[in-house]
Amino acid sequence: MRLRCRFFFAFFAIFLFACSIASGQAPKAKLAFDVATVKPSPPLDPQKIASDIAAGKMPRMGAHVTASRAEYIQMPLKSLIAVAYGVKPYQITGPDWLASERFDIEATLPEGATKDDAPAMLQALLADRFKLNAHRDTEEHKVLALVAGKGGPKLKETSEQPKPLDENAPLKPNQMMINGPEGPVRMTRNPDGSATLDMGTRGTMTQRFDAETRSIRIDSSMVTMAGFADTLSSILAPMGGEQVVDMTGLKGNYAVSIELSLADLMSIARSAGFAPPPTQGGGAAANAGPAAAASDPSGGASVFQSVEQMGLKLEERKAPVEQLVIDHVEKAPTEN
Repeated sequence: MRLRCRFFFAFFAIFLFACSIASGQAPKAKLAFDVATVKPSPPLDPQKIASDIAAGKMPRMGAHVTASRAEYIQMPLKSLIAVAYGVKPYQITGPDWLASERFDIEATLPEGATKDDAPAMLQALLADRFKLNAHRDTEEHKVLALVAGKGGPKLKETSEQPKPLDENAPLKPNQMMINGPEGPVRMTRNPDGSATLDMGTRGTMTQRFDAETRSIRIDSSMVTMAGFADTLSSILAPMGGEQVVDMTGLKGNYAVSIELSLADLMSIARSAGFAPPPTQGGGAAANAGPAAAASDPSGGASVFQSVEQMGLKLEERKAPVEQLVIDHVEKAPTEN
């Protein structure tokens, strides 16, 4: 049981990061990888990954980019598009299967290219191999506004400022590096089974499994309210929630915490193809919607409750939202 929890938790850390990819610079045009292979990802083997993590071997997943090579392993097509276009997955409007079809891409960069060129090269590859065609659009949509609660925020502002991550520092056996448009993230598996993400100038995030409440607790430090809103969007969007927009007016960096029930976590994992759908007869928690699951006492505090405990609240409003609209994309790539 302890082994499964450690796997589940470390896996969630990787998954959450993949869902919260933030936009970077607009990709440059007319760049392409020298050589690239695209293959459907093999089925995940939870027991093998759990054993590897317990032995100190981190799973090979996510985006890993150097000046000469790019690897995108076990990534949903939606996440690949997000990396290529510099948007967040929840900003993409397209077929539902984009979140469940996973691929492994391994490519070499041409001489003289840099890591910053990789998104444009990935965009060209998706257009060539998946016949991807998309356009950007901004329309007014329903959003969840992150605002101060009735009694005012109950947040602890951190005096320490986040520092850039040294991506050249050697990795320890219990660490792995993940690359995204905003820079590298170093994930450390801690002895107690928790995992810490060092996101450089975006702060740090530690996630741990609470067996008593059957929930995942996410503690972040040195994060802005805009960054916190992005994290909330990444959690709620897969469960059918609207994008969260920071309207607190708060500046600076803060310590924030979220408690996420296992029911909600499994709902997120299922929407991304990480877990099978609930079986019939699995009980109310298995078949109830996200809102019902979040309010289940056995699942811990819901995201909304966690936000309220910090003196904040989420309320429905309308605001301009940038979307990447998929005009055409093939489900299977052309042959290598």
